[in-house]
Amino acid sequence: MRLKKTTKRGHSTMHELNITPLLDLVFVLLVIFIITTPQMMNNLEMTLPSGKPPPPAKVKPKINKIAVEASGQITLNGQNVTVLELKASLQAMKAADADLKVVVKGSDEADYQDMIAVLDVLRQLDITKVGLATE
Repeated sequence: MRLKKTTKRGHSTMHELNITPLLDLVFVLLVIFIITTPQMMNNLEMTLPSGKPPPPAKVKPKINKIAVEASGQITLNGQNVTVLELKASLQAMKAADADLKVVVKGSDEADYQDMIAVLDVLRQLDITKVGLATE
């Protein structure tokens, strides 16, 4: 009876890793990401320019300027006024233009009561488009 001689090779462990299943897994994941990525993106709506000329420029709206000085003096578009004159002038302007726009600028040293008086006049006349100017 002959004994088979076993070689080291027959019983050795595999030294190389079979990467074929790993490559399959990577390709499957790649396909999944390719399919799902466009669905995760936010829809971006944009208006592309057309070949038409731009619409004519609109006339800039008139903005009335009210300034309150440190001395308490109130000016409307550069003219000195009192609170009662301011109310009458703004009322006439509102009658002419229902969409009256006003910017109020107060000096750093102006008394709060003077600013409140001007803003109160605007509220009484229901002028809602009011801006406060800062430096």
